[in-house]
Amino acid sequence: MMNEDSSAAGGGGVKKFFQRLSQTYQSALDRSTPHTRMRWVFAGFLLLLFVLRIFIYQGWYIVCYALGIYHLNLFIAFLTPKIDPEFDPYSQDDEDEGPNLPTRSNEEFRPFIRRLPEFKFWLSVAKSTLIGLICTFFDFFNVPVFWPILVMYFITLFCITMKRQIKHMIKYKYLPFTRNKPRYQRVNDLAGSGPGSVAGNSK
Repeated sequence: MMNEDSSAAGGGGVKKFFQRLSQTYQSALDRSTPHTRMRWVFAGFLLLLFVLRIFIYQGWYIVCYALGIYHLNLFIAFLTPKIDPEFDPYSQDDEDEGPNLPTRSNEEFRPFIRRLPEFKFWLSVAKSTLIGLICTFFDFFNVPVFWPILVMYFITLFCITMKRQIKHMIKYKYLPFTRNKPRYQRVNDLAGSGPGSVAGNSK
């Protein structure tokens, strides 16, 4: 009976530990959200460490190739709109034209909504780079391959994928960046700059 109570208490303690660890991790992520530049500097630092280990020890090319393919998929999702215009039920039914984007100042402001938001993009890049860096400490993942073939295949895949993405942007007339929302003058400012104020200033 005492053994069962002690095991239950131990299990509860372990559960509380991981729960507190999860809360601390989530709190750190929440605090880092507004610091975009610092987050990407950290991700770049991890990526630099990974590349240095690859070049210094001349191995783990399979890990590097897999990480590059994963980052490419993340980048494409970052550039792609959340709702693909090709399958958007609210778009116009024209055969060769996608949904009309605002072309005049009096039209509604529509920001670009990504399939993969910037924060999730950064988090996935940082996590995957850290995992790849850890893998370089284990010889099990150091599979001997002829690395120039992997480089050429990755460059070819990158060019084909980006060409398809750029053609998709041109076809549906969108850019993966949100322009600043137009700002309008206040009514009081407009009234103050009217003919009456000009006449008053001339006196």
